[in-house]
Amino acid sequence: MGSVRVDVLDAKSGRKLVTVDRLDPTTPVSSLKHLIQRQIPKLYPSRQSLRLEPRGRVLADEEVLQDLPLGSDGTLYLRDLGPQVAWTTVFLTEYAGPLLIYLVLYLRPALIYGASSRSSSPHLVVHLACLCHSLHFAKRLLETVFVHRFSHGTMPLRNIFKNCFYYWGFAAYLAYYINHPLYSPPMYREKQVFLGFITFLICELGNFSIHLALRDLRPAGSKARKIPYPTRNPFTWLFKLVSCPNYTYEVGAWLSFTIMTQTLAGALFTLVGFLQMSVWALGKHRSYKRDFSPQYPRVRTAILPFLL
Repeated sequence: MGSVRVDVLDAKSGRKLVTVDRLDPTTPVSSLKHLIQRQIPKLYPSRQSLRLEPRGRVLADEEVLQDLPLGSDGTLYLRDLGPQVAWTTVFLTEYAGPLLIYLVLYLRPALIYGASSRSSSPHLVVHLACLCHSLHFAKRLLETVFVHRFSHGTMPLRNIFKNCFYYWGFAAYLAYYINHPLYSPPMYREKQVFLGFITFLICELGNFSIHLALRDLRPAGSKARKIPYPTRNPFTWLFKLVSCPNYTYEVGAWLSFTIMTQTLAGALFTLVGFLQMSVWALGKHRSYKRDFSPQYPRVRTAILPFLL
């Protein structure tokens, strides 16, 4: 096979963007992206999504031209993903905000409720709720820095505003009602509070265990994907039933938080989070089945064992 010529068309309009010719057949998609950027400087590689069809699958950076059905004169479709920002930056921004917002309302209620507000609530559940909320987002910050390994280095800049609105807004909503001077403890008092608190801690530990297991599947600097299986850690045994137990545990944690605090704000946060995580889990589940069939365990569902 001689040199390769590639016409790059806009995936939405179909108009030609650039032509890259005299390419070696062993050229990887990542190098092609750099060549496209030479002609269109604003399209840096992480902003490009290349496909064989306008709505086809996204080509991985490590794929090479000779393995694609292009021949010596082929066509690829490019979707501009828009300005990008590093995943680590996004996560640190998303998670630091809720942590600080909740702590401000907990430690300085007079700023919101007036100078006559108590600086310390008489209800134990208020303090445990702050502990749980702070623990969750502090854990997320530490996982972002020390645990998570991202297959893609960036995400669209617009997502940081959408995600911050969600996380920061719900943090303020939760903190406002739980730290309010008129807040009342749940119906069954200490029994309900400690049931929710202990279950929350168990689910957080389970979520952390899954993140560690997923981290160990991908060596540093690698984009390799493997089927996740249970390890010796009992918290990972949920992999026997669902593809995304990290989401299962997180939903369980916020459901426990809602039981502990008995607030509408907690219920809404849990519901919205469950709906979004279900979308992510179903997408991940379909991806696992597509990429690892027929070896992928058939008994697994996406997020809720035997149900969803």
